[in-house]
Order: sequence, then C-alpha cells, then structure tokens
Amino acid sequence: MTVQVLAFYLFASIVVASAAMVILARNPVHSVLWLILAFFNAAGLMVLLSAEFVAMLLVIVYVGAVAVLFLFVVMMLDIDFAELRAGFVSYFPVGGAIALVLLVELVLGISAWRAGTLNLGQRAAPVPDATPNIEAIGQLLYSRYIFLFEAAGLILLVAMIGAIVLTHRARGGTRMQDIGKQVRRRPEEAIRNVNQPVGQGVEL
Repeated sequence: MTVQVLAFYLFASIVVASAAMVILARNPVHSVLWLILAFFNAAGLMVLLSAEFVAMLLVIVYVGAVAVLFLFVVMMLDIDFAELRAGFVSYFPVGGAIALVLLVELVLGISAWRAGTLNLGQRAAPVPDATPNIEAIGQLLYSRYIFLFEAAGLILLVAMIGAIVLTHRARGGTRMQDIGKQVRRRPEEAIRNVNQPVGQGVEL
C-alpha cells in the first residue's frame, strides 16, 4: 500500500467522521469547528487528485471566510437552540425523504458515469503534465469563459450592493460629526476661564 493510498483513507475517514459530527454535535460552535476540519481534509483530498486550485479555494475561501462567518454568526446571534432541537423529530420524515432522493440521484449519476465512455482514471479535459493545474484553469477561465466570469462578478456586486441597501437604516437620536464646524470653532468658544473659590465644587 502506497503513501497516496494511506493518505486518501486518512483524509476520507476524517472527512466522513467530521461531517457526521457537524450534524451530531449539540453545541453549534463545535459543529462549525468540525466543519472547518472537514474542509481542511477535503482540501487534502483535492491535493491528492492534483487539483491544487480547488484545495486552495477550500482553505482560503471556505475555511478563511465562510466557516469563520458561520462561527461569528452563531456566536453573536441569540438563538434558542433547545427550541430548534425540539422540532427535529417533527421534520425527520421530510429530511429523511430528501436524503433518500439525493442518495438515489448520486447512485444514478455514478452509474451513468461508469456506463459512459469515461473511465475513472481518465480525465474529461486532459492537460499536458508540464502545465500546472492553476495555470490550466486560468487559461480556460480567462479565454472561453471570460464573459461568464465577468457576469458572475457583476451578479456578486449587485448582491453586495443590495445587502448594503437593505441593511442600512436611518437611526434617530444620533449626532453626526460636522468637521467644518469643528475647524471653524475658536479657542475662546471652547475654553472658559473661571476663578474658582476655595471650598466650592466645580460648576458644569
């Protein structure tokens, strides 16, 4: 048994175990931490498949942004998780049915892939061995799919602007800073000299 096979079984077993703990953990913060562990080991599997770009995305985007965002949201929101767990039993039949449908689709997809012209060890779009994985993806992304890439960027920009507009609220009772008024203010308007008598307190 080679080192690659041992690494595959190690990463795969940790991914499956951590994914199960994401669901079974009672503390939501622990669930997010198990999710981060699953992302790291999934990135290891991508490295074994020579997909360094996907592994880098898993570590930088999902671990560095998405999982951390989940962690902050879970820790900041005041959610009654006991009440949420109380309704788990009532939604279990619907969730089980959806999981069964997804399992059937997954089995059918793998069966159709095996029945086609592609083998498990053959790539759909082979690239020369001398070309790095990231360079091959960049050449394809910025040539054939450049318009789709730009359209995805515009959609994300519109979504970001919409989120800012929806969450921006005018708050009453707040005093805004007037820099021009502060610059025009003279020292005699801000300082008052008082001959304070002995034994008396300071008047505000």
